[in-house]
Amino acid sequence: MKSSKGRSGVRGALAAFVVLSAVTPLGLGAEQAQAAAPAADRAAGGQVTAQWTTRDVAPGVQVRTGTLRNASAAPSWTVTVKVPSTSRLTGAAVDVAVGSPAWAQQTAAQLRDAGYQPRVETVEWPGYSDTPHGVMGLRVRIGAFGTQAAAQTTAAAVKAAGFHTAVEWTGYDAEQPADLENVHVAVIDPHTFTGTVSGTHDGNVAQRETTSSVAAKLGSLVGVNAGFFVTSDADGVQGTQSGIAAYDGQLESMAAGARAALVLGDGGRHVRVADLTTTVTARAGAARYAVQGINRVPGTVRDCGRPGAVPSALPWQDVTCHETDDLVLFTPAFGHALPAGAGVQAVLDAQGRVVSTGARGGTVPAGGTVLQGIGTAADWLTAHAVTGKRVAVDQVVRDADGGRVPLGPHDSIVSAAPTLVENGRIAIDAASEGTVDPQDLSFGYAWANQRQPRTMAGVDARGRLLLVTVDGRLSGGSEGFTIAEAASFMRSLGAVQALNLDGGGSTAMAVDGVLVNHTSDATGERPVGDTVQVLP
Repeated sequence: MKSSKGRSGVRGALAAFVVLSAVTPLGLGAEQAQAAAPAADRAAGGQVTAQWTTRDVAPGVQVRTGTLRNASAAPSWTVTVKVPSTSRLTGAAVDVAVGSPAWAQQTAAQLRDAGYQPRVETVEWPGYSDTPHGVMGLRVRIGAFGTQAAAQTTAAAVKAAGFHTAVEWTGYDAEQPADLENVHVAVIDPHTFTGTVSGTHDGNVAQRETTSSVAAKLGSLVGVNAGFFVTSDADGVQGTQSGIAAYDGQLESMAAGARAALVLGDGGRHVRVADLTTTVTARAGAARYAVQGINRVPGTVRDCGRPGAVPSALPWQDVTCHETDDLVLFTPAFGHALPAGAGVQAVLDAQGRVVSTGARGGTVPAGGTVLQGIGTAADWLTAHAVTGKRVAVDQVVRDADGGRVPLGPHDSIVSAAPTLVENGRIAIDAASEGTVDPQDLSFGYAWANQRQPRTMAGVDARGRLLLVTVDGRLSGGSEGFTIAEAASFMRSLGAVQALNLDGGGSTAMAVDGVLVNHTSDATGERPVGDTVQVLP
């Protein structure tokens, strides 16, 4: 495990919601509520009310649904004036939400000269373990509007005056309490529950399905969306994972750097959260070559995080990197046409013997695998993948302590980022897991520091699995969590380990195969990559 990190402070109503409303009703430790209640009262002024319903889905499986309201919150639409800049990561033009004191002072003066009444707000760094602390920057805003349309009218006029603008809902700000949160918490007790908990891509890693449809098909008691996945053809094959993934003991995607993963051992009997890395090596006699991908397009690395990737070998959320020398393994779970293009491929049978070599394309044969190479990897395959000879592929998964993580037939892994709770303490490594960049405040600002729909998973001291969703983007009126608030929430539930899973429009929870939360996409529930399913 990583070294222990400082606990983050979370402002606003969420702390009161978490401690006073969630811990005690869930039966996850009344003593924790008593210990933390005074701080929560101070944070929210006692304005939070909660309504909870409980559903016992099966012995050892309980789902609680909470609606939290804060009468003291008064969000509104506003116009944010942003700092024009260039992304350090991609080189693209971007607008930054916060700027320096000099920029804020100058911009506010220019706005006053133009006839507006701006306000300057201080934005502080959340309590991440690996970023600066204190003031992140200053934000310049105009007005508090009752409707989005009214704010858009002012934003258009301000933009015409030469400023970069955005219309924003202040209820997404970490600096003030949310007025409404809709939360679902599933608690699975392996000491009572007789079924299994598995990560699954439902048999084909190159497809997208909604969480509820997979749950209904499998007869799942509870299902939630899981890891980050490819959503655009420009970034790879849609549905494939962009981090480590294993189903039924088979590694189906490699890690993007060392990011958080949920390990569901022995059908969910043993659950833990750990930073995992993967090493895969192709061997032909004494010759070896590093495999850098499983079930992805050679040369295209979503979320980066692989050696040799450009512009970075570090994990960068929602950024696509590229490699010129790349060896990729395709497994029988890749139910899609193999990527075509420059390079070569070797088709292997179930024993790893080379069946054929040639141009890239076709499909993975039943029971077999395919290695595709570009650049020097193609040269290696041409030299060493000889028809009739064996090419072995070794796979190793390790945790942050260097310990090997074995994969048996009842084990699965899903992955996202960042870590939220470690060793019972809030420990958010947002920068090292590639979700924010202290040197580029445009990167990950809204993703991490503003309220969004979230899906989280964790395990408590009694070994119970916690699967949690919060609606956001005003779906059902709910505003969501920041990453720091998600960590605080999971810790208040008694989580000793927790991570953030994919969120936004992907956030979904199904109970008995039926969607129970409000998803945020206008088109409805989003088809996702993999899911976590609680199976009877």
